[in-house]
Amino acid sequence: MNMQRFSRAIRYGSFALIIAGLVCSCALANADDKKKDTSHPAAKPAPAAKPSAPASRPAPSAPAHVSRPTPQAPAPVSRPSILPAMPAARPSTPPAAPVSRPSQPAVNPGASAGGTHTVSPAPVNSKPAIGSGNGGKPPVITTPTNGTSNGVRTPVATSPAVGLGTNYSGRTPANTTAPANGAGPNKGGRTPAITTPPNGTGQNNGGRNPVNSANGMGANNGARPQAGPNNAPHNPVIATPPSRGSRENVARNGSAVRVRPNGRVSDVHDVRRGMDVHQGLNGGRRIVVERPDHSRTFFEKGRPGYVARPYSFHGHDFDRRTYVYHGHTYDHFYHGYRFHGLGLHVYAPSFYFGHAYYGWAYNPWASPIRYHWGWMGNPWHRYYGYYFSPYPVYPSAAFWLTDYVISANLQAAYAAHQEAGEMNGDPNAAGVAPLTPDVKQEIADEVRDQLALEGQEAQQNAQQQVVDPGASGIARIMTDVASGHPRVFVVGSALDVVDGSGSECALSDGDALQLQSVPPPNATSADLVVLASKGGQECAKSDLVSVPLDSLQEMQNHLREVVDQGLQELQANQGKGGLPAAPAGPQAPAVYAAAAPPPDQNVASEIQQQADQADQAVTDVTADAAPQAAPPTISAGQSIADVVAILGQPGRKAILGRKAIYYYKDMKITFKDGVVTDVE
Repeated sequence: MNMQRFSRAIRYGSFALIIAGLVCSCALANADDKKKDTSHPAAKPAPAAKPSAPASRPAPSAPAHVSRPTPQAPAPVSRPSILPAMPAARPSTPPAAPVSRPSQPAVNPGASAGGTHTVSPAPVNSKPAIGSGNGGKPPVITTPTNGTSNGVRTPVATSPAVGLGTNYSGRTPANTTAPANGAGPNKGGRTPAITTPPNGTGQNNGGRNPVNSANGMGANNGARPQAGPNNAPHNPVIATPPSRGSRENVARNGSAVRVRPNGRVSDVHDVRRGMDVHQGLNGGRRIVVERPDHSRTFFEKGRPGYVARPYSFHGHDFDRRTYVYHGHTYDHFYHGYRFHGLGLHVYAPSFYFGHAYYGWAYNPWASPIRYHWGWMGNPWHRYYGYYFSPYPVYPSAAFWLTDYVISANLQAAYAAHQEAGEMNGDPNAAGVAPLTPDVKQEIADEVRDQLALEGQEAQQNAQQQVVDPGASGIARIMTDVASGHPRVFVVGSALDVVDGSGSECALSDGDALQLQSVPPPNATSADLVVLASKGGQECAKSDLVSVPLDSLQEMQNHLREVVDQGLQELQANQGKGGLPAAPAGPQAPAVYAAAAPPPDQNVASEIQQQADQADQAVTDVTADAAPQAAPPTISAGQSIADVVAILGQPGRKAILGRKAIYYYKDMKITFKDGVVTDVE
């Protein structure tokens, strides 16, 4: 019994010793680890109970910029400018002599539209294009001082709602106005002017606008059109280029008359009256009178006439033209400058809109709108319906203004047709070239250029600066063309020109021309390609025509004048009938307008007086410049009857048989057997 107890105690004791040994081993191991940690200290971890941030601090997933506005509507000052490089104020060019080509003030095409239209967003994606939604702030203008554009043209107002085509140049796509047939990419950085055929085939691979590829056949590989007639020799008395087969007769006093191949008078220059008369191919007549004091009178039946008075402001030459049309009188201002040796006048607005308003007009609207014009169905619109169709939607004011400009010109052409019998186009004739979507896009580009230009001028005017006319006129356009960017002109009045074959053809209000190359330094005219015309006696599409530089300047003047009228119309009706609301702001008078002489009070009578004298001027100059008849000649072999028929009966006779001598005042004629044998 006791032995059993003893054995059990031994076993329990062994177990206890084993357990005690294990405990001691663990303790020794822990002691070694502590020594190692002391020799290589490490950063202490943060206590688990300590919070990583105060309870009131925002969570890291909520950064501070969440309160900024949404990025699709940035302010224009925070992004690169989308305006073209515009010339800064430069030293003024020398004063100019007055020009003889008038601009044609437009009939207001929107007068009957206010409040009569319905408007709704286009049924497309309404997200605004980049650069829109800027609250009407004006775009930023960055301008090199040399007046060049560095090869960059104004990008066109775009809307992804109607985006068509592919842009390969890094510019805003130009042809995004949802034309019905618009197709084909633009690889040259500019919208091709007439390269989109009706079936949407063909493309422009030359970076230039082809002349005759509207039918989709052929491509433009960069070749320029054939040489034009702008250097054709002609009599300097009548400055416009003559047509092939015409003749000019100059009187001894310097007056001249030009006669067409059909024998009809085309031009008369009357030195005594200071008058130039042009008989148009379309049946119209234009009369311009230059006075010794450089004032000027213009008359054209069925169109506005004016009297221009020159004046000076801070050393700059200006003209104030007082127009009269159907008893309504209004004024425009023009700034003189010299170009290619000519005295030209560029349009100078009498006032400027607020800078924010120009930005609203330049940039795309939040979404395209539909607009119903009040003139739809009017007689002029029915007459020219074959030539012009308005846009179905308007993504910006530039496109609205484009249709405004075209419709104003066509109304003027129709009024002249009704009042003066002018034949401006023929819808039933061959050769009609209507305004295609591509050509209208080019015109919209020009409208945007003018908006950008006038926006900059408004800033200069606000600083009491006089705008450099060379930076606002065709001199600047020539710089753009020289850098490889053709420009488009909209004809603003009836004009006769000469094509590349030397034949005379007509242009009228609303025709479109493109300047693809600059004229030589001494040329007084430029060669342009016809993009759109109305048929009949008008120049055919793709014709290369010679346009006097003063007429080209007047085309640009007229575009700006009508754009300004359209801007007034938009401002008066903004926010009404669906038109987007525009920024408010007063109009600022131009600094040069206050110095102008008072408007003429007798403009209508002065113009009519000159018109009444034109018929007599044509009669007098035609008679004075008529070729003189060759002096009569008497030669051997003529009979006595022949001599008497030419010289009449002699002063005395001597009959000597078969021989007879007739004595005239300065001549003695001897006959033998009745035939002349000697003349002394």
